[in-house]
Amino acid sequence: MASRTLRRRLHHGDVDGRRHEHLETSEMDSLNEPLLGNRNHDNDEIPQESTLADLMDGGRSRETMHWSMLFSHLIAQWAQWLANIVLGSGSLIGRLLPFISPFQDGAIQKNLPPSLSSLQEARLKHLKLRLAVPFDGTCLQHQDALKQLWRLAYPDKELPPLKSEMWKEMGWQGSDPSTDFRGGGFISLENLIFFAKTYPVVFHDLLHKRYGNRSQWEYPFAVAGINISFMLVQMLDLQSGTPSSLAGIRFLELLSEDEMAFDNLFCIAFQLLDAQWLARRASYMEFNDVLKSARTQLERELVLEDVTSIRDLPAYNLLKCK
Repeated sequence: MASRTLRRRLHHGDVDGRRHEHLETSEMDSLNEPLLGNRNHDNDEIPQESTLADLMDGGRSRETMHWSMLFSHLIAQWAQWLANIVLGSGSLIGRLLPFISPFQDGAIQKNLPPSLSSLQEARLKHLKLRLAVPFDGTCLQHQDALKQLWRLAYPDKELPPLKSEMWKEMGWQGSDPSTDFRGGGFISLENLIFFAKTYPVVFHDLLHKRYGNRSQWEYPFAVAGINISFMLVQMLDLQSGTPSSLAGIRFLELLSEDEMAFDNLFCIAFQLLDAQWLARRASYMEFNDVLKSARTQLERELVLEDVTSIRDLPAYNLLKCK
């Protein structure tokens, strides 16, 4: 009975990478923070109080600095180009300029934001509007979305009150799911609903942990989804005005083919995370490591030359085969 209690509470507790803690049954009540909390041990992690809206605001200030640097880089490139044309590559100045400028052609081109089509601009703008919406537990629309997720997850069960111990069965940390959206925003709930509607078989397989040799200390399904939404925003550089990372630029290409590219990528990332979880035989405290591995795999697949749509991603097969 003690081991069952331990598993139950860990299943809905804090997953923050603190590997050296010794957890006893009497300590379980302290595990009440979201997975997004206390993850500032890496430079690319967002502090506990950050939200998607904060990330977007911070990105706008970084965008100003980004464009200033790009302008300087472009001037240096023009100077080198003029020297090669007017003075000749064999002249003294022509030979010196490449060493004076610290920016190489390839690096400049890699960092330049892509030129977007009107369709890409419209879809990117719509996605950013979604990202900027925080979850509001007092908003009727957001409450209705939570209820919709429950009905999709448990069509044969009675809908519980918005505050009920039953929500823990879905992988929320406590009796009030609204407290788990601190970092994810409303889009993370939309992602879960999209997942349940578009890929219901995979959704229920992951929700109920139907396949694989599972750890006694499993990751909480719903809160893991919030983390995945948050991770994708960082990976795709969506906090910038126009994504300039390689993964972000490739995502914009996918967005031109699929308006719901972000939501579909969420589903792929979730299935990929679970596949790596099983392959590594991971348990509770290893969630952040597995999430990072899933991110790395997605980044590699996004830059493959033959990937022109979401369905071209190798990891998409994890959804298609179900």
